Amino acid sequence: MKRIAGALGLSLGFVMSTAQAASQEIRATFRPDSSQPSKNVFINQTPNSGYCANYPEQCAENATFSIQLPIRFTSNGPIKPNWGVGLKVPANWRRLTVTNADTQEVEIVEMRITGIGSNYFLSDPAHELVGVSDPLEGHQRLWESSSWVYAPSPCQYSGVGAYTPATYRFFWKAPAEGYCTKKTMYAIPSIYFDTLDFAYELRTPNPLGMSSGLYTGSMIYSVGGGGDFDIGGGFQPDDSSLTLDFVLDVQHTLKIDLPPGGNNVSLEPEGGWRPWIESGNKPNRIFRDQPFHISASSRFKVMLLCNSHGGNTCRLGSPKGNTTNVQVSMTLPPGITHAGGNTAKRLPLRFNEWIGPFQPGLYIDRKPGAIHFDMSRFDIDFLLKQRDLNDRLRGNVTIIWDSEA
Repeated sequence: MKRIAGALGLSLGFVMSTAQAASQEIRATFRPDSSQPSKNVFINQTPNSGYCANYPEQCAENATFSIQLPIRFTSNGPIKPNWGVGLKVPANWRRLTVTNADTQEVEIVEMRITGIGSNYFLSDPAHELVGVSDPLEGHQRLWESSSWVYAPSPCQYSGVGAYTPATYRFFWKAPAEGYCTKKTMYAIPSIYFDTLDFAYELRTPNPLGMSSGLYTGSMIYSVGGGGDFDIGGGFQPDDSSLTLDFVLDVQHTLKIDLPPGGNNVSLEPEGGWRPWIESGNKPNRIFRDQPFHISASSRFKVMLLCNSHGGNTCRLGSPKGNTTNVQVSMTLPPGITHAGGNTAKRLPLRFNEWIGPFQPGLYIDRKPGAIHFDMSRFDIDFLLKQRDLNDRLRGNVTIIWDSEA
C-alpha cells in the first residue's frame, strides 16, 4: 500500500539594508503533536528579543512576542520644556495575504502591535538637568507624571523600567492606536532612543485546512514622520520603513500503518471453507476486512489501482483461467469526514479515480480504519459453479493516499 505524506511552515527574520529600510522575518510552524491532537495552531518560531525575552511572564498569558530592532530615533535639536514626546504604534489588527509557492493557495494572517519600548539616552545625566542629586529623582522630575515606567494614555503601564544617570529603559503596553505622549518639564540639549522594541500578536489560519508547504507574504510599516511607528515630529529615525516578512511552515502528517503481514490479504467465507468442502454449502460471503491505523492532520484523497474494468471492483485470476471480481471499500475513523460532512463507512474506492477530499476535524493519531474486500453473490455463484473447483486466484491491489487533495 502506497503512502504519500506532506509538510507545512512559517518563518520570519531581520535584515538591515542600506536603502534606509529595515526588515524582520516572522516564522511560525504547524507540526502535529500526538500528545496534543486537538491543538491545531501555529507555533511562533521567531526568537524573542527585547521585552518578552527579558520578561517572559508578561507576554505568556496573551501569547504575545517581542522583537528588538536597531532603529534609532534621534532628536533634531534641543527639547524644550513642555515639549511633547509621543510614541505611536499600529495597534489595530492588520491583514495580509500569504501564498503557498507550490500550490498558489492563499490564506489570511492578521497582526497587531501590542506594545512599544526603547532605551532613551540623554545628553546629560537626568539629575544634572533638573538640579537634584539622585539619578532616579532626576528621571522622575524630568517628565510630567514621573518617569517613563508610567505610561501615558492610551498606553498602559507594564511594570518594566531600568535606569542609569543618563539612560532609561522602558516598555509600554499599547491596547489602542494613538500617540502616548510624555511632556518634558526641563530643557534637554539632545536625546535619542537607541532601539525600537515592539510586542506583537498574531492570528493565523486553521492549519488543518491548508496544504503542506511554505506560505509567504509581507507587511510594510512606515517609520517616523507621522507613520505607523513614530516618536513625534522632533525625532528622526535612521530607517523610514519596516517590512515584516512572514513564512508559515505547514508540516502535515499522513501515515498509514498495516499490521505485520497486512499486505497479504486472503479472502475466505465466514467460518472458513470447511462447510463448502464437506457439505457443499455455498457461502453467503467471501471477504476480508483488513485493519490499518491512520495518522492524518490535513485533507487527503484516495485512489484504487488494480486489474479492473472500472468502478470499485478488482479482478483476480489464476493460471487455470479462472477469474472473479472483488469489490473494495474503505472505512475511516470518526473525526474524518468527506463530502457533505459525512463519515466514511464502507465507502467504495474507485479504480484510477480519486475520491475525496477527506478532512480531519483535528489531528488523527493512529486511529483504526479498514479496507474491505467483498465478493458479490453473483461472483460467488459464478466462481463456485464447479463443485470440484480446486484453485487459488490472485491479484494485486494498490491504494494511494495523497495528502495534497
